[in-house]
Amino acid sequence: MNPYSPLDALLSNSQVQNAVTKKTQACFEPSLDYIVTKIPRWDMTKFEGVSTQIGSAMKSVGEVMSIGRTMEESLQKAIRMVDPSNPGFAPREHFTKEALLTELQVPTDRRIFAIAQALYEKTLSVSEIHDITKIDHWFLRRCEAIVKTWDKIKASTLDGIGHALMLEAKKNGFSDQQLAECLGVTEEEVRSKRKSFDITINTKQIDTLAAEYPADTNYLYTTYHGQEDDVESANGGVMVLGSGCYRIGSSIEFDWCGVSAIRTLRELGKTATMVNYNPETVSTDYDECDRLYFDELSAERIRDIYEKDNAEGVVVSVGGQIPNGLAIPLDKAGVKLLGTPAKMIDNAEDRMKFSDMIDDIGVQQPRWRELTSAESALDFAKDVGYPVLVRPSYVLSGAAMNVAWSDEQLKACLTEAAQVSKDHPVVISDFIEGAKEIEFDGVVKDGEIIAAAIHEHIENAGVHSGDATLVLPPQDLTAYQMERVRDAARKIAKRLNITGPVNIQFVAKDTDGACCESFNDHFELTYNMLTIDYSIRSHVY
Repeated sequence: MNPYSPLDALLSNSQVQNAVTKKTQACFEPSLDYIVTKIPRWDMTKFEGVSTQIGSAMKSVGEVMSIGRTMEESLQKAIRMVDPSNPGFAPREHFTKEALLTELQVPTDRRIFAIAQALYEKTLSVSEIHDITKIDHWFLRRCEAIVKTWDKIKASTLDGIGHALMLEAKKNGFSDQQLAECLGVTEEEVRSKRKSFDITINTKQIDTLAAEYPADTNYLYTTYHGQEDDVESANGGVMVLGSGCYRIGSSIEFDWCGVSAIRTLRELGKTATMVNYNPETVSTDYDECDRLYFDELSAERIRDIYEKDNAEGVVVSVGGQIPNGLAIPLDKAGVKLLGTPAKMIDNAEDRMKFSDMIDDIGVQQPRWRELTSAESALDFAKDVGYPVLVRPSYVLSGAAMNVAWSDEQLKACLTEAAQVSKDHPVVISDFIEGAKEIEFDGVVKDGEIIAAAIHEHIENAGVHSGDATLVLPPQDLTAYQMERVRDAARKIAKRLNITGPVNIQFVAKDTDGACCESFNDHFELTYNMLTIDYSIRSHVY
């Protein structure tokens, strides 16, 4: 028999200090002044033939959590968090009328975009969508409010838009990029116009108490509602960008990297600020860092926080591809990046630039060609023979990276790659069958390798490293192959002037030496605590 009753527990909780407020007790009724939106992430496209229907079965691989002062603001932020390619509450792909009704009737991961299409195109009313989906009218009216704001903006111009409409748009969760697309201008022009109205973010504090009791926590979010900040500017410190939502091929390892980075920064006496929106992580525990922003990983939001807190610099190398992809726009905006220069990050992430560089420094790689047209791709495949590997630039966890075995498959792969890599080159290379995959992980300072390890994949080449099994130390590599890997790594690190982490993947077949397959200048899956510590110290000093 349990000697403790619920009343005993209640009395005990009334005497326990609240970990958030630091002043009140744990047991009392909170009063909320913010809205949280959580959206799961489904990676249905990773599997062929899988049902996209959402039911009681657990199919999601991760989730996001956004915080705002209204449903409109919180929802739009959450949709962007699920995938950076989502602009917000807006149509993603065009459904036919029949397909639209099907998407509304049967819950899938695309249902929110079907609702957006119906409201933006005015093909269905809120009542009709409610009748089909059974979604409560209140939520659908919030979605309708977003569309009404969009319609007002669409009817205006950048010069004609006033303070009131700009503020309404930002309060309803529209990003500068969304507004730029609507107005037919650049994102930078929208940002300049917005700041001319003195419309900037306010930093709010998560206290779960709505100022009913004093709170003392660094759990923060940004909003365009309110008239003042809940906390003062950090006035310095280093911003570390987290990994965002978990997905297949990009998971808890990046959270571990982020946490290790902020712990090292604090050991060095630096104020550590974490920006992330994944509620499943340790990096979003408010006691891990000096300041935690539960907010978007976008160029707009990072610039906002960077300017408001007068940060010393930003670390983009410990969160995987999402923060790494922000290096170029942040650098162009004048944000100080700690570690490898943005230009060199671009040289590594841009498939064509990287392949050109590999040829120039004399490192062996599979035959390749930049995609300029479907015809040139088919000609290349005919020349080298199938299979071939299609490789987009700046993609998350191997997205749209596929092996094609025929003309038909190649055409389908090219279409998918062009969709996910619209602004960057797509490269096609010879795929070496039956080859062994080798990974080199290291920490580099000013182009010189200071710590490194070589890993061997259990699976043959072609399995994404996020899904592969690795062994350390390698079991079947020859001394010649190991030396080829080391030599190539030294040349690549030197040419790119890396400062921070480096991950290089090689393939080797039979007794042949290793060929460079791909490169990452951010932390991958196989780092240990020592390399994280070395890398962060190389960033700061």
